[in-house]
Amino acid sequence: MDLKDRVRELRAEGRSPKEIAKALKVSPSVVAPLVRAIAAEATAAEPEVVGCWINTGWSEGLTVDPARGWVDEAPGAGVGGLVSVLVARRHTWDRMAVAGYLADVYCLGAKNAIGPDVLDDLELSRFRQYFFGEYAGFQEAPIELARHLVFGSVDYARTLGFEPHDDFAPAADLLGKWEGEAAITFGRDGRPFYAQGPGDDPAKVLRTLRRTLSDEDFDYVTAGR
Repeated sequence: MDLKDRVRELRAEGRSPKEIAKALKVSPSVVAPLVRAIAAEATAAEPEVVGCWINTGWSEGLTVDPARGWVDEAPGAGVGGLVSVLVARRHTWDRMAVAGYLADVYCLGAKNAIGPDVLDDLELSRFRQYFFGEYAGFQEAPIELARHLVFGSVDYARTLGFEPHDDFAPAADLLGKWEGEAAITFGRDGRPFYAQGPGDDPAKVLRTLRRTLSDEDFDYVTAGR
């Protein structure tokens, strides 16, 4: 075990820098920068994930790498390519930072995001019921699946000419680091598919799609079609 590891171990026991220096028989000036570096590492580390949920039916129309072992507890119960993801990370011992994401996995990517907000257990339970209220149900999910669904759909949407909603950036950090290689094939059965939703400007969406694709290369449903 090197000196930094010994300092980390003693620091975890609550020892002061002077006590650590004495225990290791080195100068306090040697210990001080190591203590600062260890503190910086702890600050940079991602907070613990204490909960991650997605709606059942999330895999509808998607092709997912089977090697990942990701399970949809109610395949076929999705809502037209709209997937909701909720993530909670430790904030303090009794409260959590929570963010929610709505992803159009067939076309538009991140349509909306909520948070991060700091909630206690009861508040999170109530919010989770509200957040998934439009779906048949929700299930626990690994954070890796959440990342692939949300960041992956954003990357896919960008290939079609769409940027994520402005609310996405402030909430994105709770998903963790994205390596940029999705294990999911987006689009409905591999094809871009746009279904008009509340607040959409369908004419603008279709113009954007037509700058990238021919009409034969995507499908859509709007109020007028």
